[in-house]
Amino acid sequence: MLADLIERGLPTDRALLFIIDGAKALRKAITDTFGTRALSQRCRAHKKRNVAEALPERLRAQTCSAMSQAYAAADPKQARQRLDNLARTLEREYPGAAASLREGLEETLTIMRLDLPESLTRVLSSTNLIENLFSRVRDMARRVRHWQGGTMILRWTAAGVLEAERHFRKVVGYRSLPKLDAALRAHDATLDNRKQAA
Repeated sequence: MLADLIERGLPTDRALLFIIDGAKALRKAITDTFGTRALSQRCRAHKKRNVAEALPERLRAQTCSAMSQAYAAADPKQARQRLDNLARTLEREYPGAAASLREGLEETLTIMRLDLPESLTRVLSSTNLIENLFSRVRDMARRVRHWQGGTMILRWTAAGVLEAERHFRKVVGYRSLPKLDAALRAHDATLDNRKQAA
């Protein structure tokens, strides 16, 4: 998939922000393909869900709320400290939940380190944008009772995307996208300065 994107023009020589779920294989493929130029933001919604699944029902809402409050912190260091404290609180009775919280934790804070406006940070901290598209395509495909080959699958997928397109809206915070571009260029400059110093 990544090789196909590169063939179609995705640059490999500049910083890019990838918003991903918790798939380790995808993270590794991004790192292998784009190296240190790649910045990965782990989906916070997936992170909360994974942690909650390792907890009894009575603690799920409270823990997700604590995670949301941490992510709402003013800076990434403060957020990290709150999340580390939460993991320590969970560790004794719920080590699986604590391990789930700690796994990939730093990547749930990537977007905070870019110092973007809150509206854009909220949108880019989860995979909801693409998952809404997938959901609409799935809903469309449920109408089919008998698939008749790959071409039919592609046609129905295209039809689902076209249906979803009718519901697309502007990304909340889209006016701040130049700030994202500036933050990625600053990341590039930092990497280039380190190379020159070495």
